[in-house]
Amino acid sequence: MQQIIAGIDKFTDTLGKSVSWLTLVMVLVMASIVALRYVFQYGSIAMQESIMYLNGAVFTLGAAYTLKEQGHVRVDIFYNRLSVRRQAFVDLFGGLFLLLPTMIFIILASWDYLSVAWRIREASAEVSGLPFVYLLKASIIVLAVLLCVQGIAEILKATARITSDGDAEDSANQTNTLIVGKEEAM
Repeated sequence: MQQIIAGIDKFTDTLGKSVSWLTLVMVLVMASIVALRYVFQYGSIAMQESIMYLNGAVFTLGAAYTLKEQGHVRVDIFYNRLSVRRQAFVDLFGGLFLLLPTMIFIILASWDYLSVAWRIREASAEVSGLPFVYLLKASIIVLAVLLCVQGIAEILKATARITSDGDAEDSANQTNTLIVGKEEAM
């Protein structure tokens, strides 16, 4: 199980860190668009659309890395006060009953939408736009698949935390919470 988790995490790390460089590319392309427009009075619809493609790639390919790094929005009011084992139960529940079903629904719901785009090789509505709209639409399923894969790793991590000998750690966390609670009450 640890090898599976390590393999998924390594893949997600590599992908996330590689994709992060696209933000620099996006800034450079945007600066070029502005310079070309205002200095040379030249505009390019394809360059403008490339910003949308780059942003989509950063978001869809980086979402799994954000999940791995615990960067997604979570209501931490209660979560941080829970023991490690209870946090693992919350993570397990969220992965099994929220994340995976939602990603499977996204895959199933967008399949026809994507297959039509690929069948007709959908391109930009603009004459000089990019002819790769079908690739942009494919990123919807790529996002869902990557989040499913990383979600499985997170579920396995939560399961390992639950099944490990966390009793001593849980009782230490409960004691620390009680001590902190008493200090705050004073």
